[in-house]
Amino acid sequence: MRPVAFLTVVPAADSEIDGLIAPVPGQDWAALDKREAAYDRVPAAHQIHHTLPHAPQIAVYSIPEGQHDTPCDTHPALLSYIDVVVQGYLREFGEEGAARFFDTTDGWDTPVLDDRAKPLYPRHRQLSPVERAFVDAQLQARRIRVVHH
Repeated sequence: MRPVAFLTVVPAADSEIDGLIAPVPGQDWAALDKREAAYDRVPAAHQIHHTLPHAPQIAVYSIPEGQHDTPCDTHPALLSYIDVVVQGYLREFGEEGAARFFDTTDGWDTPVLDDRAKPLYPRHRQLSPVERAFVDAQLQARRIRVVHH
C-alpha cells in the first residue's frame, strides 16, 4: 500500500465520464501493467461509447478492493497528480470538461497534499498560471482541504 490516496475509476451504471482512448505503444500491455502496478487492468470495451471504425482493446486501471487505505491526513491525494489529470482535461475538454471531472469524482472529502514545490508524483507536469488558477479555484469552490508538508 502507498502512503497516498489513489484516484481510480469506479463503475456507476447511471454515470458517464469524459475520457480518451489512448493506444498502448506496440500493444505492450505488460509494460503498461508494470507502470500501473498498483492497479488492476479491467476490460472496459463494453462500457465505452466511441465512433472508431474498429473495436480496439480498451481497459481501465482500477484499484482492487481492499488494496488501498482510507484517505486521511496520513494518506492524502497528491496535488501534483490532480494537477496532471486536470491539465489533461483542460487541454482535451476545456474548462467545462475539467469542471465535469470534479463534478463526477467522488471522495473530495479526502485531504489533498500540496506537493507542488517538491512533487511526489513521478510524472508531474508544470501547469500554466491559468491552469493552476483553475485547479485552485475548483478545490476552493468544493471546500477541499489542502494540507502542506
